[in-house]
Amino acid sequence: MLPFMRVFVRFANKGLGMEIDEKIRATSGMGNWSGFLQSGVTVENVLEAAKGWEKAILGVDKPWLCWNINPDWAIVQQRLVESVGWVPVVGYDPRVGPPPLTKNAILVDFNKGLDFPVMYPHFPLEFAFAFAPRLAFWHSDLLLRVEKMAQYSEMFELLQDGELSATQESTGLFQRLDKQKLRYWELLGCVTRGASKSNFENGCGWWLNFSKHPSCTDIDEQAIRSKYHWECGVGIRYWAKKYKQKVKIIPEDNINEGHFTRINNQSYVSSSPNDWRRDVSKDLVNNFELLAACRSLKLEHLL
Repeated sequence: MLPFMRVFVRFANKGLGMEIDEKIRATSGMGNWSGFLQSGVTVENVLEAAKGWEKAILGVDKPWLCWNINPDWAIVQQRLVESVGWVPVVGYDPRVGPPPLTKNAILVDFNKGLDFPVMYPHFPLEFAFAFAPRLAFWHSDLLLRVEKMAQYSEMFELLQDGELSATQESTGLFQRLDKQKLRYWELLGCVTRGASKSNFENGCGWWLNFSKHPSCTDIDEQAIRSKYHWECGVGIRYWAKKYKQKVKIIPEDNINEGHFTRINNQSYVSSSPNDWRRDVSKDLVNNFELLAACRSLKLEHLL
């Protein structure tokens, strides 16, 4: 190999290594077992960090996880949560930072001591058993009419320990036939400590690529799970079906009007790559105007 070619290969490999490292760290914070297992951060590290999360919300019996990707949207979500008597527990994507807080909201730096470049709400949701008696949650791009907030907050409050609530995707007939791609996802829901602990111990949680969950050590079981889709929430449905666990379903059609998303949206324009580099904060505000969104759901009073 000629000398100039060796220099080129060395720099190319260095660049590739940096990209792979960045991808691993980003996907770890997003909640992806494939990345996390290569990140150098351990489950024990996260459980140690969760002691701080637990301390931050100690005594709160109705915490609702709100995730900041835009301060204006975050404030509306917090006000909605407070309107039904729950306490907003506010996390944030480190690329955006913390938002302003409402009167009763509690800010938690879920990334403290972990230092991922990206973090999604899926990350702490997987470990809800370590810091909350129950934890309601929703996507940062979801708003609900006041009457629906009341309906679902009551559902969440009535969950017995060991139960959870999650959104069931609306699917077509052919999609429903492919059982390995179906999921109960985290668009809106609530998990109790007992259910979260069972999710984790059985290796069937909220993160991407649940087949690689470190709690699943049986080789035959790993092979079965590897045939399932990689998407988040597939593990939750698998947990419900395999272990006969109770999930209270929220049909996606019931809340879809308030989901301001790229899904099935022909006019949506991406502002960032649709992969591990995706920046939802840019995509949301460049495609949806908050005032119009609130007006469509009669939430102008929360602005």
